[in-house]
Amino acid sequence: MKFVDLAFFNIKSGKGGDGAVSFRHELYVANGGPNGGDGGKGGDIILIADEGKSSLLDLKLQKFYTAQDGFKGDIKNMHGKNGKDTIIKVPIGTVIFNADTNELLADFTKNNQTEIIAIGGKGGKGNARFVNSRNKAPTIFEAGDLGQDFNIKAELKVLADVGFVGLPNAGKSTLLRTISNSKPQIADYSFTTLNPQLGVSRDKQGRTFTVADLPGLIEGASLGKGLGHEFLRHIERCKIICHVIDMSGNYATEDVIKNYELIRKELIEYNLNLEKRPEIIVANKMDIEDSNINILYFKEKYFNKKIIEVSGLNKMNIDKLLFSIGSLLEEVKNIPLWEIKEENKEYKIYTFETDLKDIQVKNLGNKRWKIEGQDVYKIYQKTPISTYDNLLLFNEKLKKIGVYDILREKGAQKGDIVKIFDIELEWMD
Repeated sequence: MKFVDLAFFNIKSGKGGDGAVSFRHELYVANGGPNGGDGGKGGDIILIADEGKSSLLDLKLQKFYTAQDGFKGDIKNMHGKNGKDTIIKVPIGTVIFNADTNELLADFTKNNQTEIIAIGGKGGKGNARFVNSRNKAPTIFEAGDLGQDFNIKAELKVLADVGFVGLPNAGKSTLLRTISNSKPQIADYSFTTLNPQLGVSRDKQGRTFTVADLPGLIEGASLGKGLGHEFLRHIERCKIICHVIDMSGNYATEDVIKNYELIRKELIEYNLNLEKRPEIIVANKMDIEDSNINILYFKEKYFNKKIIEVSGLNKMNIDKLLFSIGSLLEEVKNIPLWEIKEENKEYKIYTFETDLKDIQVKNLGNKRWKIEGQDVYKIYQKTPISTYDNLLLFNEKLKKIGVYDILREKGAQKGDIVKIFDIELEWMD
């Protein structure tokens, strides 16, 4: 079975319930006042990290998640019931993005971590809320707010302290088996590891850490070739990169320096901040004769890097490698790559002197006009004109944001028809 670590789906929280228009009708109480209750809140979309889940397969199969709408307000000042929340469980290590803007919405790093991703709409007010000295019997009410609607990209990134990277068949799986309790598949051919393998290691000082053997890289992986992005997204979680190199050069047929630089290039091109991760170069397969020659050339070029010579097969120098990893982990900070700031980068802050409204007024000809825009839609959605009082309030809100001024400026005449989404009104100015 394929390890599912990327899923796209849609979530939509519930709409708030509408407020009610109602008046008291009690025996011996003439002209009872308003008692319409508020609408209930719409349900939220809530994600919870669950250590019992290991893939995003459920999210990949179900494309839409919706929460229940809030219920309408009722008579006698009774508020509508809140809509039920929808709960989605995800594996630990899941990162949630807005698929349209790539904005990070949540990062699940521990069991039972709970995040509200889409908040349900607020319930609308009933007419009991609008009583004042001038209007003792208002028929004003509000519709509930709309819920939030997101296209989601979910990525499952392996939670490990150390990531083993390198070309296929560099000996990463053998090394992981040697230093931990993991039993990954091992064979003498490329791409033995198709999914991330995890193991827990302990050094001589008793320090424990999680190590991930990640699928082998090839040239062009940052562009999606080979296992490409399926591999690279997992390395972003690791605090330390252990770059495992077959120092034998595959029995002298490959250039070990070129192999090292190829992988470094792919890591950097995928995510510039990867080069800021601490690195240990693990010169593997030092039990092979050609390795003793290649390591001399390699150290001459990379004299300033931390290089540890090992043999995963013969368990040579394993204690030294574990001690180096444990010591380095005590020094590094656990900062996700997406939170690392770019150095020497200038940011310009733009300010606006006026609060610009999204109002679009179009002359359709033949004495007809069309009004659109997000700010107009908010008023349209929140203030249904099913009562006369709401019609007056609707007009006042349009005046306040400048719709009337724009219509006058564009030459609207008395008797013209103004269409606002699915309603048509007569211009009486």
